[in-house]
Amino acid sequence: MRLEFLGTDSRVGKCPTLYRTDRGTIVVQGYRVTDPEALADLRDLAEDETVVEIPEKLLRFAKSKNEE
Repeated sequence: MRLEFLGTDSRVGKCPTLYRTDRGTIVVQGYRVTDPEALADLRDLAEDETVVEIPEKLLRFAKSKNEE
């Protein structure tokens, strides 16, 4: 899998960041969610999955190039 950088709101080169893959998916670099109450609210989280938190404004970078 290859990643294409989409964007970040970081000023120092750290997360959160969005990437598009060559498989038609989005990869999210964000803050690991560890809050037990938040994790209890998740549905069907598989053993090989995790969740991360990102600022909502970062999603503007996920817009398809065709939508621009």
